[in-house]
This record gives sequence, C-alpha cells and structure tokens, in this order.
Amino acid sequence: MAIVPVIQSAVSVQINKLYQVDIDPSSITVSETKPEFEGDYTVVLFALLKTLKKQPEALGNELGQQLVADNAALFSGYNVIKGFLNLSVSDGWWLQFLQEQYNDPNFGRQPRNGKRVMVEYSSPNTNKPLHLGHLRNNFLGWSVAEIYKANGYEVIKTCIANDRGIHICKSMIAWQLFGNGATPESTGIKGDHLVGDYYVMFGTALKKQMEPIKEKKLAELIESGKSKEEALKYMDDKKEELEKEAPIMKAAQQMLVDWEAGKPDVVELWRMMNSWVYSGFDVTYKRIGSDFDKVYYESETYLLGKELVEEGLRKKVFFRKDDGSVWVDLTKDGLDEKIVQRRDGTAVYITQDIGLAEVKQNEFKCDLSVYVVGDEQNYHFKVLKLICQKLGVDGADGIFHLSYGMVELPTGRMKTREGTVVDADDILDEMIKEAERKTQELGKTEGLAEAELKDLYDIIGTGGLKFFLVRVDPKKRMIFNPEESIDLHGFTATFIQYAYARMQSIFRQELPKGGEIGADLLPLEKQLIITLERYADVLQQAGAEMNPSVIAGYAFALAKLFNSFYNEHKVLKAESAEKKELRLQLSQMTAHVIKSGMALLGIRVPERM
Repeated sequence: MAIVPVIQSAVSVQINKLYQVDIDPSSITVSETKPEFEGDYTVVLFALLKTLKKQPEALGNELGQQLVADNAALFSGYNVIKGFLNLSVSDGWWLQFLQEQYNDPNFGRQPRNGKRVMVEYSSPNTNKPLHLGHLRNNFLGWSVAEIYKANGYEVIKTCIANDRGIHICKSMIAWQLFGNGATPESTGIKGDHLVGDYYVMFGTALKKQMEPIKEKKLAELIESGKSKEEALKYMDDKKEELEKEAPIMKAAQQMLVDWEAGKPDVVELWRMMNSWVYSGFDVTYKRIGSDFDKVYYESETYLLGKELVEEGLRKKVFFRKDDGSVWVDLTKDGLDEKIVQRRDGTAVYITQDIGLAEVKQNEFKCDLSVYVVGDEQNYHFKVLKLICQKLGVDGADGIFHLSYGMVELPTGRMKTREGTVVDADDILDEMIKEAERKTQELGKTEGLAEAELKDLYDIIGTGGLKFFLVRVDPKKRMIFNPEESIDLHGFTATFIQYAYARMQSIFRQELPKGGEIGADLLPLEKQLIITLERYADVLQQAGAEMNPSVIAGYAFALAKLFNSFYNEHKVLKAESAEKKELRLQLSQMTAHVIKSGMALLGIRVPERM
C-alpha cells in the first residue's frame, strides 16, 4: 500500500483514540516534508484545529507522541513546526516496501476502474506531410492515452483526417498544372511529401499571380483617395478576398464545388492523391509509434450536424437570421454569437464537430472525450462544448480540450505555404544522425554489432526528440533545438537512457536474489526508495493534469538520484552481502520504474549504451 494513505489512516485512528472524533482519512492533508526540515512526510494540522479545539503545537505533540508509540513499525520519530507535524518513517517500513515491490515491472499502474476515455490526436490535413508541430501533438496525445491506461482507464485513440476542403484542392490543382503525371513511384518521393510539394507550388503560383492583381488594386485605392499606407492595410485586411481573383484560386474553388457535386474525375484524383498521403502517414506513424483505434474522415463527417441544427432550432437553442443563416447566441456565457449553418444551408466546422461528437459518443460511450488540439483553437472548443451541452448531446460534459502551445524554430514560426515547415521525417532523420555523431564522438560504440548500433541511434535520436517535446508543460509554447535534445548531461532522454543502461550493466553481472537486505538505510538509499514509492502518485498526477511532463521530470530526477547513489555506493562490491542485495534490489526497482515511465512517453531505453 502507498505510504500517504497509510499515514492518513494512522492519523485518523489516533485522532479518534485521543479525542473521540471521526475524521475521514482522505481529508487529512499529507505531503512530503520540505528538505530544510527533519522528517519524511508532513501532516498539515490547520484544518483540524477548529474541529478538535486544540492549539497547533499541542495537537502536533499529542498526535506525534501517540503515532510513534502505537506505530513503531511505521514511524521512528516526529517534530512539530508551527502548524505542521513532520513524521519520520522507519527504515523497516521502507525496506519492507522495497522487498515487496522491487521485482514488479507494473508497479504504480492501477487496476481497471470501469471508465472509458477517448483521446483524439494528430488530425492532419491530407495536403502535406506531418511536420514538427504534428510531432508535439502526436507525442502528447499518445502519451496522455497511455497515462490514462496506466491509471486504470479503457482508452480509445482516435484521429480525424482533414481530407476535404479548399486546402486539399490546392494540391490537386497544382498537381494537374505542374505534375506531368508524377507519382510517388515515378519520382521516388514519399507520397505525403510529394503532395505537400504541390501545395507549396500552389502557394508560389498564387503569389506570382497576385502581383499584378495587387498592383491594380493598389492603384485603384490610391486613385479613390486613400494614402498608400491606408491602401496597403486595406489590402492586407482583404487578402483572402483578393486572392479569390487569381486564376489558380478560382480553379481550386471550382474543384471544391466539383468534388462536393461528386464529379467522377475530380473524386478519382482526390482518392488517388489522398492514398499517396495515407501511405506516407503510415510510414511516419510507424516510425514515431503513433496508433489509432479508429480514424474518422472529414469527407464522411462534414455533413453531420445538419439534423442537430434543425433540432437546435426546434429547441430554440439556435435562431435563424433574416438571410437564412443559423446562429447560436452565447453572449450570456461570456462569448458571442456563432454561426452554425450558412445561409445556403452548408455546414461550418462547428456544425460537423457537433455531429461527430454525437457519433463518437454513440459509438464508444466514453466518460471523457479529450481533443488534443493547439491553443489557437481554444475558442472553438469552448463553443463546441457549450453548444453540445445546450443541445443535450450525450457526453457533452465530458468534452475536454487539451490545449497545447505551438512549437517554433529558433528562426520563428513555421508556414507551410511558404515552405518553411520542418517535415517530421526530416527532423527524425536529423535526430538519428545527431545521435550517431554524438555516440561516436563519445566512443560508446565498442562491442556493439552494426544492427545494434543502428537500433541504438534510433532509440537515442527518436527518444531525444520525444522527450524534448513532452518535457515542457503542454500549455507552454516552446522552441525546438535538435542539439540540445541529445545531451548526455542535460535534461534529456539521453541522460535517463544512460542511467538505465548503467543499471543493465550491473544486472549482466548479477541479479538480486530476494534475500536479506538488513535493517538500516543510508541517506541516499532511503531517498531513492522514497522517490520510487512516489511513482504511483506521479502517474495519478500526470493523468489528472493530462501532462506527460510530470513523468518526464520525475524520470529525470530519479535517474539523477540513481547516479548520485551509484557514484557514492558500491553495488556489486558492497561492504556486506545484505548491503549488496539491498542495492541490487534498489537498482532493479529503479530500472523497472524508469522503463515504465519512459514507455508512457513512447521512449525506449537501451540495454547497452
């Protein structure tokens, strides 16, 4: 059993014994004792003072004396500082805990709790390859799903492929104009990259076609009396409207109309180019370890929600404006009016998202539905949840937007149309090359076969990338630095992986036997056990916060502490057989916990390094 509930229960029993008052153990606040004070765990007394009618100093001393007297196997001492009772847990309790748990690779994971969570992540557009921003989304979404599993939930991983719309038609038009029948097979280019190249070509062609249009418009505006600065600002504000005048944009808009009308040659081109992209995505997903239980396609869901619009009108959740468009008024909820159906009866994004939310809930009946989407969509998801709640959509209260900050490069924000995006495949290749370079520089390749080395470079490179992108709180924006992400001495996966490989080098010589481990602990031994015991709480915190960086920080701190322990104390040449067994068990449990924690981040740990 975890130490905190044990302490809470012991305190509750003593309060009843001393003062004949029943206190719910879970209401008693217990935290780790601050490093500057003596003790392991602290009971916060303030919340108990009014009920027990005691002064903090008196209550702390009375409780402390009784706890130590009646629980000698659990507590070895206490001290009171103001409203805090600091308790020292006996070495015997920690040693028993270690012997019971050291060989359990599933330590910290919870049994099934009967609840179901859906995590939707990735959600790429099918007009370009996955890029660096998608990697943060994938690593975050996949890891949150695995953390929920570790906390006892059944998890459904889903993805919505944004496979229709004007952005898709842009790549299709560019391929028709510039492709000369090119295919992934004829060019040797991965399918998603090939389609992405044509999307960039569309942007280049559009920019070229816009030059005379903008010059003409600028002249017209200046002639009408605007200053040049005013005219340029006006044109910037009306950029999308102006772009519709370009021939290539008109062609893309017509293609979208033809696709929605089901024109056979357009639909066939769309299917062909999307199939190239999906094949490319599959390769990248396999490389990064992303997987999905269900993929939804926008082309199959974009009409969803129309019936819900009619239902919303009947329920007076929505209202129709004079032009025929349908809206929802969210001003009383602190937002504004939001269109849910255009005047021509076509859906907007929020409409299809309402419909898809209902479909997903009907199909999987989840207690919680997590959308992993960047923070630029914060408003959209507030609106989505509110509308679903007002319509009475099943599971609406369980909709949660896991908002995360964008990933930027040292040079600034990425823009696909301008070709400044770092493709996921390219960054993965770069990371693996960097891992190879640094490993060879450090001379860490001795005794490893070529296949082992290739796998090691992948473990280090891909692990370094994943760790770098999840070690930061999801809400924070971040700048990606490839060199910083593979540093043997920094806050990196590499540091943790090397500590794990150190442990494996011990076990190749000797494994713990489960024998006697003595009756006392040195400071670093005790600190290591205390940190290991916290792992279950760390998993619960990471799940409650939907925050893999909690596990990343814990794994790094644990690896750092193990290195201090390893450098301070001999393991295989310990001063006694009991100490050797103790340190082998400590090493074994540390290895299990690090491997478990890193696995929840999607990161492998090497046997040799």
